Amino acid sequence: MFWDKISPLYDLFENVYNHRVYVGTGEKVAEFIDDGDDVLELACGTGAITEYIAQKCRRVVATDISTGMLKQASIKCRRFNNVRFMKADISHLKCSDGRFDKVVAGNVIHLLPEPGEALDELYRVTKTGGMIIIPTYINMSQASSRFAVKFIEALGAEFKKEFDIDSYKAFFEDMGYKDAEYHVVEGRMPCAIAVITKK
Repeated sequence: MFWDKISPLYDLFENVYNHRVYVGTGEKVAEFIDDGDDVLELACGTGAITEYIAQKCRRVVATDISTGMLKQASIKCRRFNNVRFMKADISHLKCSDGRFDKVVAGNVIHLLPEPGEALDELYRVTKTGGMIIIPTYINMSQASSRFAVKFIEALGAEFKKEFDIDSYKAFFEDMGYKDAEYHVVEGRMPCAIAVITKK
């Protein structure tokens, strides 16, 4: 699997190319986490967001489809005793309805062939009154962003969608999430964070 192969080098690439946003996204997501929260994180990758969530919440279940990414994340987060790592498919979650206070899915929506299925699952497992937090890189039309996308695609990744902030908002509105709020972490390749409160 592509993500297994690049997992040992993923943090290096992100920190060299986009450090400010890579760190800033974790910090911003953590602002929405409370100390009593049970959190589910999908597509945790190397744990870049996980390590910020873990500092704030009661417990986090961090998942990914890639064994290699989970290995890197478990190393990064070994100092925390409130993190459990497991393999999971974002579109077919094996947990009960309304299980989590917060659900986080970072930089994965643009990679999915059927993102609506994943959004339905995120919504399903979130408690009423809880939040779904979805950070995604945007502004792919910029020259520096375009280079990064093409480089990662050349290695074997496949981007199903590319967003700027307007198309990102439109994407969620088209999926029926018209009350989402948005925050942007600025940098070489900015990250837009959609926050949906389950009513």
